[in-house]
Amino acid sequence: MPSDGWRPDWDAPDGVLAWMSTRQGGVSAAPFDSLNLARSVAGSCDHPYAVAENRRRFSQGLGAPPVFLHQVHGTEVVELTRQHLVPDLPPPVADASVTLVPGVACTVFAADCLPVLFCTIDGRAVGAAHAGWRGLAAGVLEATVQRLGDVCGCAAKDVLAWLGPCIGPRQFEVGVDVWRALAAPDKPGGADPAFEPVTRRDGTPGWLADLPALARRRLAGLGVSRVYGGDWCTVSDPLRFFSFRRDGLTGRLAAGIALRDSDGP
Repeated sequence: MPSDGWRPDWDAPDGVLAWMSTRQGGVSAAPFDSLNLARSVAGSCDHPYAVAENRRRFSQGLGAPPVFLHQVHGTEVVELTRQHLVPDLPPPVADASVTLVPGVACTVFAADCLPVLFCTIDGRAVGAAHAGWRGLAAGVLEATVQRLGDVCGCAAKDVLAWLGPCIGPRQFEVGVDVWRALAAPDKPGGADPAFEPVTRRDGTPGWLADLPALARRRLAGLGVSRVYGGDWCTVSDPLRFFSFRRDGLTGRLAAGIALRDSDGP
């Protein structure tokens, strides 16, 4: 893949543009080095000129202007229009977006949480969701697929999904709160292939959770069977990816998707 990002390998229609960033190819200084796309991270701010240049490079790679969100680990889905491209407009408070408008990119941040891109098989609509374990448990993927259906009349079986890089199943150690929120309730004795039992450092029971597998399960339950990606671990690859769990204060990756504008690239 290119150093600064790559186009997802999936069966999206030709009129769909998608891009996943890495941490390489930007201008931010440590600890945001170098292609950080978030203006503020955990109360600390990257240099605004660096973020602006990084966002310009991300937009160039994607081929459409991105609309970033103020993400809160919830299930709110916003429908984007050209109005959302107005400069200096406050970002929508949401964890997912959809659009029917060409040249407007649904975009989500991530730095261990799972970015998920969506498109319809006829190329009429696209969407993006930020799915950490809280959002996944609350139903952000279900809400996004539902909103896609609302805006374009498609069924879930006509939706494609791509899973970006996130914390991998060998790194995502969780406690009983996450297990209770996401483990399959119908598994005998609490067994669940998406959760591997481990003993935590403090001696309490824990699990290694497979976030992409959990997302695939939620999508399958909706009828979304064409799901791609989910093969990259942010924690295990410090050269390519930001990771909050690994580094604490760090930058943010982004995944974006748009319908090709006839006036664009």
